Amino acid sequence: MKDFPLSPAEIDAFINIAFAEDIADGDVTCDLVIDKAAKLTATMNARQEMILAGLPIADKVFLRLDPEAVITRHAKDGDALKAGQAIMTIAGKAAALLSAERTALNIVQHLSGIATLTKSYAKLIEGTGAKLLDTRKTIPGLRKLAKYAVHMGGGTNHRMGLYDAVMIKDNHIAVAGSVKAAVAAAKSTGRTDVQVECDTLEQVKEALDAGADSLLLDNMSPGMIRKARAILGGTICCEASGGVTLDTIRSLADTGVEYISVGRLTQSAPAVDIGLDFAN
Repeated sequence: MKDFPLSPAEIDAFINIAFAEDIADGDVTCDLVIDKAAKLTATMNARQEMILAGLPIADKVFLRLDPEAVITRHAKDGDALKAGQAIMTIAGKAAALLSAERTALNIVQHLSGIATLTKSYAKLIEGTGAKLLDTRKTIPGLRKLAKYAVHMGGGTNHRMGLYDAVMIKDNHIAVAGSVKAAVAAAKSTGRTDVQVECDTLEQVKEALDAGADSLLLDNMSPGMIRKARAILGGTICCEASGGVTLDTIRSLADTGVEYISVGRLTQSAPAVDIGLDFAN
């Protein structure tokens, strides 16, 4: 997901929701304290090392409240920033900038946090051939943005939702009756993207025999993954998943798996520290 994933209409809808919960029918503090004619210039600054993501929304947030604001970008999404580095400068109506400040910062801090954590994971598996994947563990309504941030950090996007790939998990198998039955049902429609989640080596054998196109090896140790790959003999791709941390990802990558998915990228990434410093 190289390009920014939201259309202009989707960005407008996002900002509508954000302002509805934060400003509603007015910023009472600015209305009471700030002169309507007052002007300000502010610079958004990185206060720690980070990978930047979310800037295309931040500037639209400021422009929504002050369409005449002058915005100068000093960085772009995907850039690696150092503490103290300027991100963007905004000059315009003081009340508008103050009212928009938190919404703009929140989205850039959150998305940059995802991108920054993703980069940390991606660096650890460089040279192994394994690709870092995200998951569906995202805040509802923010999936496109979260997955975009993963891409900015050097990760690869997995399926966007339930609608665009077949992944047979343990509960599907329980209802279908067996791995074989579940795979057969999916393959009967002509699908060629049937992935099966396997917890045991027995399931690996069954999924391979059933004609699965790829496997998700769930919570398997590196030793167990190597055994699974020996069973497969390089015939289909494998994805390691389940509880992957910065401490364990390299050992998983060294098994030769093609993919490693990490829910923490979008589920638990801490927001980075970004400030909006006013010059006057």
